[in-house]
Amino acid sequence: MGGSAENKGKVVTFGEVLMRLSPSGNRKLQQSNSLDFFFGGTELNVAESLSYFGLNVSHVSNVSNDVVGDAALAFIRQFGIDVSSINKVEHPLGLYFLEVGAAMRASQIAYNRLHAAFANITPEDVDWANIFKDAAYFHWTGITPGISQSAYETLKAGLKEAKRQGVIVTADPAYRSNLWKYGREGREVLAELTGLSNIFIGGVNEINEILKTDFEFNEEGFISASKKLMQTYPSIDKVFDKVRTGLSASWQKIYGQAWTGTQYLTTGELEITDVVDRIGTGDAYAAGILYGLQHFDDQKTLEFANAACALKHTILGDANLVSVEEVMEVTRGNTGGRIKR
Repeated sequence: MGGSAENKGKVVTFGEVLMRLSPSGNRKLQQSNSLDFFFGGTELNVAESLSYFGLNVSHVSNVSNDVVGDAALAFIRQFGIDVSSINKVEHPLGLYFLEVGAAMRASQIAYNRLHAAFANITPEDVDWANIFKDAAYFHWTGITPGISQSAYETLKAGLKEAKRQGVIVTADPAYRSNLWKYGREGREVLAELTGLSNIFIGGVNEINEILKTDFEFNEEGFISASKKLMQTYPSIDKVFDKVRTGLSASWQKIYGQAWTGTQYLTTGELEITDVVDRIGTGDAYAAGILYGLQHFDDQKTLEFANAACALKHTILGDANLVSVEEVMEVTRGNTGGRIKR
C-alpha cells in the first residue's frame, strides 16, 4: 500500500466496474491482434487512489458472476478496498475499448455497458443503512445515474440515506450526453442529485449544464457560477474545479480553483509534456480533494488534488498508483523527475 497517512473516516464510492481493452502503445484497433486489459470505472478509480493514500474505502457495485467478475474482484482487493458490498450477478461485466491518441490525434473510446452487471443494480441490492454506519464521505459522479433508471434510483436512495446519517457527500456530476439512453433528462437528474450533496467537484461547464446558465469561463465567471449554485442548492458548501488546457493528446496543462463560500482559491499550473495515460486523471483529482478534505485546509487540498491529477497522467492504467508523499513532493515544486536512490 502506497499511503502512509493516518486513517480517517471511511469513504464509500458507488459506481460501475468496467474492463478496459486497449491496443498496446498508441496503436489503433485495426493495427492490433491483441489487447491489454485493465479494470477501472470512474468511482472505482477514486476508491483505488484513496486506498493507496491509506484511507479506509468501501466500493458498492455489481460484477458478473463468472471468471471476469472474479478477476475484477481480485484486482480490487489488492488495493485493500472493502468489496463486501459488491454483488455478483448474472449479467456480463461492462467493457470499453480505448485507442490511445498521440500528438494531434485524439484518443477514442467505445463503450459496451448498456445491459451489463451494473446497469441492472437495484435499490434492493444495496444495504445503504449498514454501509454508511461508519462512513464519513460518500462519493458519486454523473456517470452512474446516466447508465440506467435502476442505477439512478439506487444512487438516489444512497444519497437520501447518507443525508439521514450525516455523511458528507462529494459530487462530480459530469454530464455525458451519450450515456442517457433510458428516457430521463440528464440535466434534471443531475440537478436533483446535486441538491442532495455537499461538495461540488466541477466548474463553469458543469454548473451551466445543471442550472441552464451561461456563465463565462474565467475567474469571475467561476465565482459567479459557484455563488449561484450555492444559492440554488444550499447544501453545497464548497466548489472545487480542475482547469485543463490541452495542447495535444500528449501535452496537457492543469491548475485547480475553488470557491469556499467566502474566498476564491487557485493553484499554480502544472505542465505534463509526455502524457502516458489520460484515463482516470479527473478521478485522481477527485480523490485528491477527498483526501485533502480529511487532512488539509482548502488551499492545500486544492494543491494536493492538482498534483495528484498531474501525476496520474504519468501512470498507465485507470488507477493513480502514487503515494501521499509522491503527491506532496510535487506540491513542494519537485517536478524534475530525478531518480530516487
